[in-house]
Amino acid sequence: MRENKPKSRLLALSSAGALVTATLIAGAVTAPAASADSRHGQDREASGAATAAARAAKAGIDWQDCPADWGLEKPIQCGWVSVPLDYAKPNGKQIKLAVDRMGNTGTKEERQGALIYNPGGPGGSGLRFPRRITTKSALWTNTAKAYDFVGFDPRGVGHSAPISCVDPQEFVKAPKADPVPANEADKRAQRKLAREYAEGCAERSGAMLPHMTTPNTARDLDVIRAALGEKKLNYLGVSYGTYLGAVYGTLFPGHIRRMIVDSVVDPARENIWYQANLNQDIAFERRWKDWQYWVAANDAAFHLGTTRAAVQEQWLKLRATAAKSPLGGVVGPAELISFFQSAPYYDSSWVPVATAFSKYVAGDTQALVDAAAPDLSDTAGNISAENGNAVYTAVECADAKWPTSWQKWDRDNTRLHKDYPFMTWANAWMNLPCATWGAKQHTPVEVGTHKGLPPVLIVQSTRDAATPYEGAVSLHQRFKGSRLITEEGAGSHGVTGLVNPCVNERVDAYLLTGAVDSSDVSCAPHATPKP
Repeated sequence: MRENKPKSRLLALSSAGALVTATLIAGAVTAPAASADSRHGQDREASGAATAAARAAKAGIDWQDCPADWGLEKPIQCGWVSVPLDYAKPNGKQIKLAVDRMGNTGTKEERQGALIYNPGGPGGSGLRFPRRITTKSALWTNTAKAYDFVGFDPRGVGHSAPISCVDPQEFVKAPKADPVPANEADKRAQRKLAREYAEGCAERSGAMLPHMTTPNTARDLDVIRAALGEKKLNYLGVSYGTYLGAVYGTLFPGHIRRMIVDSVVDPARENIWYQANLNQDIAFERRWKDWQYWVAANDAAFHLGTTRAAVQEQWLKLRATAAKSPLGGVVGPAELISFFQSAPYYDSSWVPVATAFSKYVAGDTQALVDAAAPDLSDTAGNISAENGNAVYTAVECADAKWPTSWQKWDRDNTRLHKDYPFMTWANAWMNLPCATWGAKQHTPVEVGTHKGLPPVLIVQSTRDAATPYEGAVSLHQRFKGSRLITEEGAGSHGVTGLVNPCVNERVDAYLLTGAVDSSDVSCAPHATPKP
């Protein structure tokens, strides 16, 4: 999950702040066991990863001041790490990954190594992570004394051999079609767009697509560890970054020193990725209602209704108005969903989203247009948004085999939409390119405990929309010796970036001493936003 406005993806912001039923998961079909051919391929890739890591350990990283247009102030430093495009061919084509670091703020004696961060996505850049030190983020003061903070752009992202599927200005252009289809013609039009998007990815980035997998990004992570001169990895992953961590922990269990995963993707093979998105639709509806209850409880500030039903009625009225005639000519239902979904994602968005909504109902349409419409003048931001979406699609399509039957997609999403209408169709169209993906689709890694895996700290809120709570339970069961910290009754995505001493103190203790509680821990929720 990336540090900008969410686009119906597994998006996790850093500390600044930008599935679900067990019965659904239990009913999924189990992936087949790996064949002898695929095991041979994995052996070659494991050997290739070891070769690349040894090479990187020898080369190190040539740290320099960061390029001026990267927005990373001194004393943050930047550099490059070379990795194979294809780990089965470690001496073949190489790509360069952008990395940055901020040295620990404590003494040499206090230093415990590098802490590497991934914010999620897939498609999110971690390069802003060292700014938690330069901006003096209070939550990370203790950790910063002990660790260098290291971020990176994963393969395909940002400065690391970026991929693209469509012209960025076209990508952000609005208004887009209403995601909720009124008839079969609407569905045909969306299917055509999804097919064209998949074709655009192949046309613009075809050579990268077969290699845009989570296991390859995990291998990249190990090469970065080696290039940093670290014998073992210290890692913090949020959202999709938890799946990256789960795969890394499975492939390189003996290479981990400390690992925190926050807001967890269920790593079960049958969940990656089609089922994950269906489950997400259910969780988003639940959290959307949580926000509406809060808006109703704060009617004195927002004047949108004193009951959740009244707030929902205002939403449906707004949506219908925008469907008939897009606000300001650019904000239709698709743009509204893109803007409003940040409230179910992050509590930090509760007040801004409710405020824009309140102003609209009071007669100020422009405030909502300004908040929800794309900015065509922000070419750098639009390039970043298009790239993030391309990586999201490429990784999810490459990680697993997706259903190719439109009947299955139609049946599943029609059924879900009846009870969970807020996100279901928007999410379906976003992922539909995977149904006609031209590049190789792999079998997900069987995540589990292998020799050398240390205790992993898992942090999760019970009402998370993007990564439902069941994912944390699933990973906890798979990683023996792990500890689960549950934030009860909360649902903001990315718990470690929020002020909650019950969580914050345990995160600090784990990173600084390796200590975990003797059993799992339940924490009260962090403070609810105030209007």
